[in-house]
Amino acid sequence: MRILFVTSSRIGDAVLSTGLLDHLLKQYPEATFTIFTGPVAEDVFARMPRRDLTIVRDKMRFGRHWLDLWWYAIRHWWELVVDIRASALSYVVPTLHRAVKRKSRGHKTEQLARMLKLDPPPLPVMWTNEEDRALAAKLLPEGGPIIGLGPTANWDGKVWPPERFAALAARLRESALPGARVAVFAGPGAKEAALAAPLLAAVPDAIDLTGKLSLPEAAACLARCAVFIGNDSGLMHISAASRTPTLGLFGPTPADEYAPAGVCAAPVLSEDNTMAGLSVERAFEAVKSLIARP
Repeated sequence: MRILFVTSSRIGDAVLSTGLLDHLLKQYPEATFTIFTGPVAEDVFARMPRRDLTIVRDKMRFGRHWLDLWWYAIRHWWELVVDIRASALSYVVPTLHRAVKRKSRGHKTEQLARMLKLDPPPLPVMWTNEEDRALAAKLLPEGGPIIGLGPTANWDGKVWPPERFAALAARLRESALPGARVAVFAGPGAKEAALAAPLLAAVPDAIDLTGKLSLPEAAACLARCAVFIGNDSGLMHISAASRTPTLGLFGPTPADEYAPAGVCAAPVLSEDNTMAGLSVERAFEAVKSLIARP
């Protein structure tokens, strides 16, 4: 059985789509999967079981990025095509069944679940292997709780001030998580490094993981954290999918659609829809509630 899964080219949305893949892996234990995504999100699926192929394409003018997928897909017979990007391609591929995302309301996991008529929505997952987990154990060895911090985002309006991250970590280390270590997570590239630098300077004993990890390695490291606190970003979704207690910090972006989805995850919302309007005290109370969950 062959399943074609067309997913987002953005990390966060790609992670949110993994709940559908996890459901399909369990429902069809004999199936193999072909994934179509963009280069930034490719690593989300790197450790996925029964992944036959990942087709990776950047977006191109006039939708030309679809041509390679179309040329590949029409030469195969598919039992199921799942398309969360609602592309026209899904309707010209030879398949027994198709599920194409339609516009709807609610959290993204709810929107995706409606494609396969699933209720409740399956939670996202992150797949890792033994090497990822061994590296995580080396970078974050046993020795007390770890507070993971994600100070970056893909645009400045979603970034909480670094001094507030530092103040929140200090309060947690003094009270709710005494003796905790801090690990700072960020992706590759100069922009991510620049956003993380002020926080690393403010917390000089923090473990610096910026730009050093693949997405599966980041997931394995996040799984070792007692809690992760981060801006609305792909890392926030990876953390929640890794079953780590995850607090997402929200200002201008809609938490009703993009709150972290996991077994222990929650958003905390700014009072004025800006990140400057989210106080350390408000975030601190939200973290305490999260880590107090049974």
